[in-house]
Amino acid sequence: MSRLGVSIVAITLSLLAMSGQAQASIEDKDVAKLTSFGGMCANCDLAGRKLMNAKFAGANFVKAVLIGADLRGAMFYGSNFQSSDLSRADLRGAEMRGANFASANFTDARMSGVEGSGVNLQSAALVRADMSSAELHGSQLVAADLRKARLSHAELNGSNLQSVNARDADFSNTDLTRANLTGGRFEGASFRDADLTGASLQGAVFSGADFHNADLSLANLSGVDFSGARGLNQDQLDEACGTGARLPQGLTVRPCNGLRGSQRFMLLREISKTMTSPPAPPAPPAVPKPPKPPKW
Repeated sequence: MSRLGVSIVAITLSLLAMSGQAQASIEDKDVAKLTSFGGMCANCDLAGRKLMNAKFAGANFVKAVLIGADLRGAMFYGSNFQSSDLSRADLRGAEMRGANFASANFTDARMSGVEGSGVNLQSAALVRADMSSAELHGSQLVAADLRKARLSHAELNGSNLQSVNARDADFSNTDLTRANLTGGRFEGASFRDADLTGASLQGAVFSGADFHNADLSLANLSGVDFSGARGLNQDQLDEACGTGARLPQGLTVRPCNGLRGSQRFMLLREISKTMTSPPAPPAPPAVPKPPKPPKW
């Protein structure tokens, strides 16, 4: 990092501190609108600071301390917050594009309405975080800690939740289409009215989870543990496939069959939906009756 970049960050932080003291002349909200961060600020301590609508573009905030910070409406573009502490921070309505929050701490954070794509939350602590109505398409949450997190009405389509710990989490009405939940722990979680179309649930544990009205169409359930799951019925399982699944008594699931498991199953299902038998050929014309003989 160049000296100029470091100086810019230092000056920006100094101005922010001064503006926080000058409350008589400038409101905190107005100060936040002018706040823009770039360059390096690793290990910065911004706990409890008002940073509403702040913009972080290409910034390096590795291991920064933002405990209880007000980051409502903040923008995180291509910035690195790996191992940062954002516990109890308010990020409602924030925007995250290509940001790195790997191993960051979001315990008890308020993240409802966050919008993002390609966000890296691998191994992040999101315990009891409120992520309701968040839009995190195609994001990485591998091995994240989502215990008791609230993700109702969130959009996580195409996201990777492999090996997460999401015990007692709320995924009700959540869009998890084509998501990867392989090997995750979801005991006691709620998937009521969730959309799991085309999702991979292979080897995941859902004992005691709630699946009332959940859509499992084209989902791969190989090796899944649904023992004690609530709200599951045969109609739901008939739309999915898998082998070696542990299911509530009396329920079954068909094997995926063929190469690549559920993808093969999806293809066969789509073909069966679109293919129809060819129309029957038209009936040959009726043989004309011979003419009646003339009367003499």
